[in-house]
Amino acid sequence: MQKFRKIISGLALGLSLVTLPALAATQRVPTAQPVKLQSIAHPALWQVQKGATTIYLFGTVHALPADVVWLDGKLEQAFNRSDALVTEIADQNPEEMRNQLLAKALLPQGGNLRDSLPPKTRFALEKALTGIGEPVSRLDPFRPWYAAVALSTLPLIKAGYDPEQGVDTKLGALAKARGQKREALETAAYQFGLFDGLPLPLQKSYLQEVAVGAPKITGELAAMIAAWKAGDAAKLARLMNAEESDPRLAEVLLYQRNRAWAQWIKAHLDQPGTLFVAVGAGHLAGKGSLQEQLRKLGVTVKRVQ
Repeated sequence: MQKFRKIISGLALGLSLVTLPALAATQRVPTAQPVKLQSIAHPALWQVQKGATTIYLFGTVHALPADVVWLDGKLEQAFNRSDALVTEIADQNPEEMRNQLLAKALLPQGGNLRDSLPPKTRFALEKALTGIGEPVSRLDPFRPWYAAVALSTLPLIKAGYDPEQGVDTKLGALAKARGQKREALETAAYQFGLFDGLPLPLQKSYLQEVAVGAPKITGELAAMIAAWKAGDAAKLARLMNAEESDPRLAEVLLYQRNRAWAQWIKAHLDQPGTLFVAVGAGHLAGKGSLQEQLRKLGVTVKRVQ
């Protein structure tokens, strides 16, 4: 189960689903000074084409420092010529998203997370929280899956990784300003349900792994973002797949969703026009990627940046 931490280190590369912005609203975490990741980024871009239909595939980062410049060159040209922006979820009221999250994340009234954990996991959780300057009771009202997500994202938010600077947020704002059509592959409620539907023993194993590896999360994410900025999809895949994982987690959070998205894209190849599909970069790297699922359906995918 060593890859749990790698999956959560990749939260801001697309495995956070909608948890990063919702977490920021729920936990109200003050951010530190922005991390320094300056320079022009050249992230990877793929294209699927059939007749009068073009669909671009772009891997996003859901939280970034403010000083990363990434919309440039072929990527900007592709976005500008697209009729619609397609993201994992559509724009949603932050308060509504927060309420949907809490409906899934909170334990029943009177429940206490730490009281439900094995001693080893409780100790690891308390040590991790103390290590980032949080009280050991900070996550007591929540289910184990949410505690794992929160524990992995709190250090990132404190380190200056801002959901408001995330690629999805920026693209959405730009599309809105232009009056560009928006479409979504999933809903926020569905995404929260993916985590909440994990078996309880798996949720606790997930939390144990994240708690033990918490000190390494920020460094791992920085390495993944560096690979994303360089457009090095192969290196990104290696970083995210360097360790074995319980296959159930990858199946729920990655593979089954990639298969569904591949079917969606294939169906839309019969509809003339240009779409810009922007999903977490973790879905476009390594085994079971969205590109791999499309190729299994007989769809040719070409890298264009």
